[in-house]
Amino acid sequence: MPKTAPLRAALWMIGATLSFSSMALAGRAIAVELDTFELMLFRSLIGVVIITTIAVAMKRTAEIERRDMPLHLFRNIGHFTGQNLWFFAVAVIPLAQLFALEFTTPLWIALLAPIFLGEKYTRARLLAVAIGFLGILLVAQPGQIEISGGVIAAAGSAIGFAVSLMVTKRLTQRGHSVLNILFWLTVTQSIFALVCAGYDGDIALPSLNGLPFVVIVSVAGLSAHFCITTALSLAPATFVAPLDFIRLPLIGLVGYLFYNETINLVMVIGAVLILSANLVNLRAEQRRQNVRA
Repeated sequence: MPKTAPLRAALWMIGATLSFSSMALAGRAIAVELDTFELMLFRSLIGVVIITTIAVAMKRTAEIERRDMPLHLFRNIGHFTGQNLWFFAVAVIPLAQLFALEFTTPLWIALLAPIFLGEKYTRARLLAVAIGFLGILLVAQPGQIEISGGVIAAAGSAIGFAVSLMVTKRLTQRGHSVLNILFWLTVTQSIFALVCAGYDGDIALPSLNGLPFVVIVSVAGLSAHFCITTALSLAPATFVAPLDFIRLPLIGLVGYLFYNETINLVMVIGAVLILSANLVNLRAEQRRQNVRA
């Protein structure tokens, strides 16, 4: 079994946190001009250009291979579904609620990872997930959430992201590079988005004022995937996924500062619990590495 590097994985997940938060803000800003399929189309096309340029400039085109295409396709269908639901929700419900509902992703992984990835769960990992889930409930305050289309979409996005995370882990285990995974992500999602956005023969273009937000969504999305994929290559999915919880207090603060979204004592307590869960998980993984060393 290859040795993992939990501290390095944690640092990469901080990068993913910043990327996802930037994408949420830009996605909300551009939602007045583009629907989710149109946004995914332009984001993915920009991504293809970026990834191809990087591959050529770094002379790494040999890494782009067609091996395991069914796995790539399965991963990218899951991500495309989850991301479209996420972009729909980001425009219609508070950011903290969106992120809280999205953070049920580790719970889906907890149910499915032993089956698909062969990973084992320790008591510390299960405790971390339980504490994190309790924190999410406090932040989301489910008794006060109206069961709207946006709430349903946010909850559904978590399932798509769980599928994407687990298949990403499988691809890294089979020797696929981050560059290769991101290349096929952008290519296949460009095709999916073109079909979904253009089926009616009408695809809106972003305005000059909206174009920077599309670019931010694209770059931040690629950056987030690069960070997560790298983290998954350094540590198990059951360790990486709970680290993403740190996004919740951050986005709650952003929502409060920029959108007048409420932060109360219950939400603060929930955020503290989420951070505590990540510390439990991180320390447990470090102890396991020390035992193996």
